[in-house]
Amino acid sequence: MSAIDSSIEAGTQPAPTSLPIDYNKRLMLFAGRSNPQLAASIANKLGVDLGPVVTKTFSNGEVYCRYEESIRGADVFIVQSTCANPSTGVSANDAVMELLLMIDAAVGASAHRVIAVTPWFGYSRQDKKSAPREPISSRLVARMLEAAGADRVLTMDLHAGQIQGFFSKPVDHMTALFMLTQYFSDLGLSDLVVVAPDAGRVKLNKRFASEIRAELAILDKERPAQQVSEIAYVIGDVRGKTAVIVDDMIDTAGTLRAAAQAVLEAGAKRVYAAATHGLFSGDAFENLQQAGLEEVVVTDTVPVRPGHPPNVRVLPCAELLTDSIRRIFVDDSVSAVFGGDNQLF
Repeated sequence: MSAIDSSIEAGTQPAPTSLPIDYNKRLMLFAGRSNPQLAASIANKLGVDLGPVVTKTFSNGEVYCRYEESIRGADVFIVQSTCANPSTGVSANDAVMELLLMIDAAVGASAHRVIAVTPWFGYSRQDKKSAPREPISSRLVARMLEAAGADRVLTMDLHAGQIQGFFSKPVDHMTALFMLTQYFSDLGLSDLVVVAPDAGRVKLNKRFASEIRAELAILDKERPAQQVSEIAYVIGDVRGKTAVIVDDMIDTAGTLRAAAQAVLEAGAKRVYAAATHGLFSGDAFENLQQAGLEEVVVTDTVPVRPGHPPNVRVLPCAELLTDSIRRIFVDDSVSAVFGGDNQLF
């Protein structure tokens, strides 16, 4: 007779195979120094306070962090675009190191899960070898995040969707496409043509054009050197139309300036620009002022430094990120936010 049969015959129940425990999940949100304004907006929409954490840079340049209350058993979300922020005194590399240390500290403090919320994923442009003996830097950053202990990564509009393949952990890939297309739809512009700045952006621009019911044109671009671009000609009809140049990011705006001038010379009556990430480094503001653009529309994945031209419009993305964070916390579908279309780019 088995032990279970004996227990039943004796009027007792067999021992359970698992231990039931009443467990209340906790969500804790922390901000690094690269984009504290975005983190505060997310916290406000989630209805939580930002967790107390000390982050600073020592005089020798080393970065330090410490959580000031227990995070044991909590789902810890760390909001940190890996970009520079002059107002808080961090460089892009400081932001990467700070994120790694915050992840490591959370793992060491027995957090249940650690999620890196990096709306702008730094080094994403270095996703392949363009010349001999170059590093694949975005792959290295992915490995560093995993080595530090991140359980998953939440990001937005990667320079190339294939970067997700550098991770063995889950990556939730958000897109600002629908925010941007809704903005241009609300403007009520007529005779629209969406212009891809190069062949690599055609898929994104084709979808953008479909969403706002516009035609598509493509620029023939050459890069003789890093952060230098030359526009040869426009493929498609832009004459007499309102053009919208769409890219994933704007850095020095050199490409955007050359693209806008090429489109205007091809006969466009007005030119707008749209991108998810407005890095605006170097001479970006000067280039934007000389580009002849009606408006430049970006989101706040990266904090826009003071002194930007008046035609720069910043759309808040906290609502989108908040919805995704909430879904990750309750183990709901994240792609449902976009109807599954966030994997198309």
